[in-house]
Amino acid sequence: MPTNTNTESCIHTERGALVFSAPGAGRLRDGSRVQIVDVFALQVATGYTRDPQGRLLLEAHPSVAAGRSWSLAKAAQLIRNDARPHRWVALELNKRAWGLFWAGGGLQRCRELLADRVSDAEACTALVPATPEALLRLMLELEPQGQQGRTSGVGATNPWRVVALTSSGWLVVLALMAAGFLSALERQERQIELLMQRTNPAFAKPAVPEQNP
Repeated sequence: MPTNTNTESCIHTERGALVFSAPGAGRLRDGSRVQIVDVFALQVATGYTRDPQGRLLLEAHPSVAAGRSWSLAKAAQLIRNDARPHRWVALELNKRAWGLFWAGGGLQRCRELLADRVSDAEACTALVPATPEALLRLMLELEPQGQQGRTSGVGATNPWRVVALTSSGWLVVLALMAAGFLSALERQERQIELLMQRTNPAFAKPAVPEQNP
């Protein structure tokens, strides 16, 4: 997946937690709203519990809609105290941040940064490839488990919300596919051109001979 040059300015560390925010926003305030994303398992945090040893464990679900939002200060605290702190990113709830994270290379860049820090004990979940299909499933899981299938009453699925999230999912997929295709095509063209120039001088443009007046 290509990395947008803007993504580097979106990534910073806040109180021991990796944060991804909108470009140009600088450091977020403690009260800024974020979601906590498991970049390796492609899941969004829904809450937390503790293991028998008393260590904090963030719970996550493979659905953006099921994910809970937190203040940045609380998210950083949870990530820092989690038993697996080097698999989580605090993602700002901002359209530009979302676009660059999911479709502009931010997810892949955060994976690379955290992979250098993660320990064997933390790497307990298999890496889920960030394919368009996987991201589409993440976007289109509209309701938490146990609430799907409701069509009326409290907790009913809002049809406009379904349309909005479906459209967002397809936009992410299209952006990923288009960016990946164009990047791969550009790299292939450059490689072919260099290979032709290095291996066969005949492909170089011949000089135009001067004509006598």
